[in-house]
Amino acid sequence: MLRKFILISFLFAFQFVIANDVVSDLFSSHNLKMVYRVNNYNPDLFNKLIGTNKLNANLQQNELQHIITKNAEWEITSKLIPSSDNKDMADVEVSFRLTKGNEQNASVSVDFEFNNWSKENYVMMPAAVCNGNRFESRRIAYSPKLNDIRDIGPDKPIIISDVPRLNIKNGPSRIQERSGGMALPAVSFHSPTLNQGALIITKQANAWGDYGINVEETASKKGLITIMSPLVRERYKYEICDNQVASTDTPANFKVGDEVKFVFRVYLFHSSGIQTVFDQYFAARKDLCESVHVTPLYTFSECYNTIENKFNAQNFVPEWGYYAIGMRENFLQDWQIGWTGGMISTYPLLFSNNKKTIDNVVSNFNWLFPNGISPSGFFWDSGEKGNKWYGGDIRKPLSVNWHLIRKSGDALYYIIKQFDLMKKKNITVQPEWEKGTRGVADAFVRLWQKWGQFGNFVDSRTGDVIVGGSTSGAVVPGALVLAAKYFNNDLYLEVAKSSAQKMYDDYISKGISCGGPGDAMQNPDSESWYAMVESFALLYETTGNKKWLQYAEETAAQFSIWVMSYNYDFPESCLFGKLNMQTTGSVFANTQNRHGSPGICTHSGLALLRLYRATNNPKYLELLKEITQTIPQYMSHSTRPIAGMAPGWINERVSTTDWLEGIGEIKPGSTWAETAMLLTAVELPGVYVDAELNKTIDFECVKSEIISITKKSVKIKLTNPTKFEAKTVMLVENKQNKSVSWKENKLLNLPKYTLKPSETKIIIIKY
Repeated sequence: MLRKFILISFLFAFQFVIANDVVSDLFSSHNLKMVYRVNNYNPDLFNKLIGTNKLNANLQQNELQHIITKNAEWEITSKLIPSSDNKDMADVEVSFRLTKGNEQNASVSVDFEFNNWSKENYVMMPAAVCNGNRFESRRIAYSPKLNDIRDIGPDKPIIISDVPRLNIKNGPSRIQERSGGMALPAVSFHSPTLNQGALIITKQANAWGDYGINVEETASKKGLITIMSPLVRERYKYEICDNQVASTDTPANFKVGDEVKFVFRVYLFHSSGIQTVFDQYFAARKDLCESVHVTPLYTFSECYNTIENKFNAQNFVPEWGYYAIGMRENFLQDWQIGWTGGMISTYPLLFSNNKKTIDNVVSNFNWLFPNGISPSGFFWDSGEKGNKWYGGDIRKPLSVNWHLIRKSGDALYYIIKQFDLMKKKNITVQPEWEKGTRGVADAFVRLWQKWGQFGNFVDSRTGDVIVGGSTSGAVVPGALVLAAKYFNNDLYLEVAKSSAQKMYDDYISKGISCGGPGDAMQNPDSESWYAMVESFALLYETTGNKKWLQYAEETAAQFSIWVMSYNYDFPESCLFGKLNMQTTGSVFANTQNRHGSPGICTHSGLALLRLYRATNNPKYLELLKEITQTIPQYMSHSTRPIAGMAPGWINERVSTTDWLEGIGEIKPGSTWAETAMLLTAVELPGVYVDAELNKTIDFECVKSEIISITKKSVKIKLTNPTKFEAKTVMLVENKQNKSVSWKENKLLNLPKYTLKPSETKIIIIKY
């Protein structure tokens, strides 16, 4: 028995040695070492670092290590676990335990120290940092617009607001983040000089709360990725548009027996280019995340009906005949042609069978044309009180005529979808509407032919580029594809192709997309990134050129960094903690406005379904499902009011970091997220059935299961687990169906299957 015990112990120890050697070799091959630290701060000086004790991790020996500080002794253990099926991946567990004395005003941390670091490295922190946020920056209060004439022009570099960023010049270069400020607590980079990349993933929190996650560059060409606990940002932290707010983090006062644990997953890989960072991340974005089970609150039909009633009762302005963006508390909540509503919102409302809603939508078109067209040929940017039209942001004299170009792109895109829908519903499309819409398409052609770009802001009077660059016009190629079909104009398609190619070459291929929001300068953002997926997917389906499919897939992987991969653990005392809100699938806005959102601003996510049909890659369906299933819980409802908001209101903010209102808190308001929910309910099926691969995916909160399937039909068990009636659209497609391009308004005439609350039905669908 003793011999057996000794043998087992020897084999166990031998396995540890082998595992440590494998991980050590992996780290060494990528110029990486781990360093343990105990850090001390002066809270009176806003957490100025006043001392640190370091120890290089011994990765080849399975032994305890110790750090002795002025007042304490720490015992550090580590466990290295190489992957059995991925030579580029290893799991790392580290534990700090205080064994003697006490440690006041402190944190402990693990540094991943990379040698041969270069400022040319592309650094990504999901939803927080793209290319290290290494751009020109200006410290301008919210809502920032460029205010120095030297920064304004068609050929200026990208300029962002004052956000955490690495230094674009020489000198101190550091980003301090908190784990909740990212779609997944992770850091990744691509080294063009070494053709190597890394992705380090950790969890949101341990017993000491959120982790701090820092990236720092040293004068000796080292790159440090640091994960610390508890979170302590030195001197400063970030709040909206201001990276110099005094740190209010609380260091720990450790006593004997206190333990701090870290868990990491480390990928170290050959990297042929920036896209490798995104492809690796897209594949690994669910690592270390617990399984998600969404609470089934409301069906798509309940959401649609609730929001439709809200739009008719609160948004519609009967004296002028249009749907306001919101509650008209200011001009931006009264009318904007695109971005946050306007002619985007009328599209899903047009699907209604309610005569009042249809009449309101038609009235909205009559109100818009021709008065809503500016002298440039584009739509007026915004307006108020039914008869005042504005060319830009009237709050600032310099930007009065700055038209955010994506707004006219959004409007063109969704208006042509509505023309198609009107004809299918036997609603007359008035010549005046078509004339104005064609004029906007022509304005985009003139803009492209004169400037070779769509810019970020154009002059509403002349149509000339004021602020250039960006992918603000990301949806424009898609809009021109639809315009080419509707107006039978090949020139629109040619401009769509050439402009999309330029945006890919200048931005997407470099891991950048920006200019989507009108309130965030040119900070990288999810809105323009997703809109590029829409345009590339449409170009692929229209032309059949595989190049556009490749671009769409690359861009979708890039977009995935904005979608939250896990459920944030909210404090029980905050609003979202009390409501048990789940954050998986919420979409972060941009690197300035650091909140997730219920839905994509402002789309359904249909392009991800288009991509799945072209590739059979299940990750597109899974990503889309996360986005669609999370939205309903954020809708205020008569049975579950949120912060006193009226039924149908959806606030845009899912705050998992302390950038503004506070973690898990909101400022109540009606927002574009309501339109995103409407779009989701009409453009996507509640259940998608792939008859070729014998699988279903539920985009709404119902449960489906294939019982049997033949070449001509499928038998499905469908359950409605909510307390509300479901009228669910199910789309069944086989290989042949998927090979045919998605037709606009494809779901209009599909049957809806009605289920009472908690009801289960067996449904046979022929295809």
